[in-house]
Amino acid sequence: MNIHEFGKENEQIVVLIHPSIVMWDYFEYVIPLLENKYHLIIPAISGYDPDVKDDFTSVEEISAELEDWLIKNDHNEVACLYGCSMGGSIVARMLADNRLNVRSAVLDGGITPYQLPWIITRIIAIKDFLLIYTGKIGGAKLLEKAFATDELSEEDVQYAAKVLKMISAKTIWRTFESCNNYSMPGEIHTECKHIEYWVAEKEVKDRRGDVAYIKENFPDTKFRKIKAVGHGGLAPFNPDRFARGIDRAVKEATS
Repeated sequence: MNIHEFGKENEQIVVLIHPSIVMWDYFEYVIPLLENKYHLIIPAISGYDPDVKDDFTSVEEISAELEDWLIKNDHNEVACLYGCSMGGSIVARMLADNRLNVRSAVLDGGITPYQLPWIITRIIAIKDFLLIYTGKIGGAKLLEKAFATDELSEEDVQYAAKVLKMISAKTIWRTFESCNNYSMPGEIHTECKHIEYWVAEKEVKDRRGDVAYIKENFPDTKFRKIKAVGHGGLAPFNPDRFARGIDRAVKEATS
């Protein structure tokens, strides 16, 4: 796993974990807003790294690999651990692992394990896989139809098509199968005292199951609705609001 770092001279560490169907440069617009005050650590998740030809493994393996890297490099103290969608799954698992001293954590539309019968989860995974694979084999036009949203410009669609061309079918399948069904401890315990779950206004209905899971397993979580934003739309389309949200999470964890 390649790790990209910015603002290494700063004391407080902020880890940013990107969602699926993008690369680590998903954070390119927020890096200039945060690197002057935080040490930013941005992993290029396996299967989504243009510099390494490999496949996505699983939420559990990637979480452990990132934890190992942070511990090995004496970055046990994390001011804020942020993850969006797939990245939110990794954050949830890292909080449950409880190997790091995470002062604040943000799950932005984070995906939690389905609480459904096994056969239903397989059907959902197949449906999600076919939706994304349609874009991979059909190019930008089919992708645009699959992701009907007013937030994707032509440039955005071309970017997503580029990523889909790069990643493998195995990565697409493993991403959805794992994010929907990753394992968590029977009893979840985390030392992180400040956890936020961000729900984009345009995805409230889609995130109901995830919100219920977080309420049950991380009961002290603060929930925030992000107005006029769709799933994963804060960092790339509203970087100033994103930066303010990270600042607030860091400050509230120490107040």
